[in-house]
Amino acid sequence: MHNLIFLNDFNAPDLAPYVKFNEAQLFHAREPQPGLFIAESPKVIERALRAGYRPASLLVEEKVLGRDLAELDREMAANQTTGLAQTPIYVAKRELLQQLSGYNLLRGALAAMHRITRPSLTTFLAALPAQYPRIAILESVVNPANIGAIFRSAAALGIDGIIVTSDSADPFYRRASRVAMGTVFQIPWTYVDAQTWYTTGIERLHQAGFQTAAMALRHNTIKIDDPQLHQVEKLAIILGSEGPGLRETTIDHSDFTIKIPMTAGVDSLNVAAASALAFWELGQRR
Repeated sequence: MHNLIFLNDFNAPDLAPYVKFNEAQLFHAREPQPGLFIAESPKVIERALRAGYRPASLLVEEKVLGRDLAELDREMAANQTTGLAQTPIYVAKRELLQQLSGYNLLRGALAAMHRITRPSLTTFLAALPAQYPRIAILESVVNPANIGAIFRSAAALGIDGIIVTSDSADPFYRRASRVAMGTVFQIPWTYVDAQTWYTTGIERLHQAGFQTAAMALRHNTIKIDDPQLHQVEKLAIILGSEGPGLRETTIDHSDFTIKIPMTAGVDSLNVAAASALAFWELGQRR
């Protein structure tokens, strides 16, 4: 049985995450505990549930209620995932939901879910595989779609974890998690404070035994298929912001500067596309 609550308006306080809160307010909604995030579409919601994230509530269009709940129940049963139990499921007609700006209703269900506390950098690094770990660092990557695409590629192509600087877009921003097809709940990741990263980040990676490879164009840049990269026991691939790329200090302090060979006078790719190629090449253990 589901706990269905049929709506005639959006006045209930529990609906604030869907109606009133922007992304920053969601992030800070439960301070000092971690906040909330919105998961969009049954597939993304199911993957969040499977990863252990707890739903605060769901909001579903009445027309697709049976379809979306059946899909969630079927996916959770197939993966032996805990069900929705008594989670409030708010149901509204399309005419009412059309009052919400910015929500893509064609994707059906939305869920307000509880965040978890991300591990410290030290804890995160200690939990990685002992043999030939490969991780990605996202330095000031501000486009949520790019964040989502990078996570999806990382999960598919052998990357063991991701570190996101705090001046990047939130991987749980609903566009990011949708583009990632829920892989933001699958691959281990954590934040690092941006100022900490820019002052001591690479030093801390070195202390943990990692060598770093900055994706940038320099006179001493090597190709991503250079054999010496595959001999590195612990490798961190650093990707920079859209447009300006990595900071000069990040490049200067990295062990390698790496590039994807280009033709026809093109000097770079979108960071999401570049990440997929780099992960394909460097995520392989040889």
